[in-house]
Amino acid sequence: MKWKIIVDSSCNVREIKDIAENTEYVRVPLTLNVEEKVYIDDYNLNVEEMIEYFYNSSSKVTSACPSPEAYKKACEGAENIIIVTITGSLSGSYNSAIIGSNMLKEEYSNTNIHVIDSKSASGEIDLIVEEINNLIKQNLSFEEVKQKITEYTNKTKLLFILEKVDNLVKNGRLSKFIGGAIGLLNIKLIGQASDEGTLELLHKVRGTKKALSKIVEEMINSGYKGGKVRISHCYAEETFKELKELILKNFPSASVLNIKMSGLCSFYAEKGGIMLGYEI
Repeated sequence: MKWKIIVDSSCNVREIKDIAENTEYVRVPLTLNVEEKVYIDDYNLNVEEMIEYFYNSSSKVTSACPSPEAYKKACEGAENIIIVTITGSLSGSYNSAIIGSNMLKEEYSNTNIHVIDSKSASGEIDLIVEEINNLIKQNLSFEEVKQKITEYTNKTKLLFILEKVDNLVKNGRLSKFIGGAIGLLNIKLIGQASDEGTLELLHKVRGTKKALSKIVEEMINSGYKGGKVRISHCYAEETFKELKELILKNFPSASVLNIKMSGLCSFYAEKGGIMLGYEI
């Protein structure tokens, strides 16, 4: 039987290396809109150009989730389908995936479809996708994969560091005063995806070193013992290297990989931002 692993573009994984046999990976893009400009978050997106355009515009940036029809089309041609979306608290992508998968099942009633609201984004979804592929490789049944990936999602978390919040200010999520203070005072915001799927602020610290130390401290406090770590960054290569080094100093055998950040995640993280998914 053919499998499909389907994600929206809050997932940074562009292709699955060593993908399971008879399995196809499909990424359904969100779009980002400002003024008359529409950016489709697919493989052809020039993220750097998009970010610069956003910074040069004073207008609010909006995002649009994939349509139910886009999810239905993505599902076609497979018997077993797992869909993973960005947290439902930030986007309607999960609801679209539910509607689209139901539309497909009306035509192909024997299709098995499981839709996961990640209650997260970026690195945490990247880990979930890796694990789905690993489970399919084990020749498990659809129900077994569904059960095991549900268990796995309870053992992953997301942390982030923000050093620019221009887009959050323009979209009314932060005041101009706070946004200006963050830039002038070298303040870094550290947060996490909560169990409910909201983006929760944990700390405000000054300087990169303090921010990275807090990140590793949060990882350890939440139960991290050296499992997989998947980090994406928005033009913050040196910060990524410092964070990787710090994690490996504490956990030498940890698997710490950098995955290029998608357009949607770059919009949320902004320049200098880090998003980190890890196993606990």
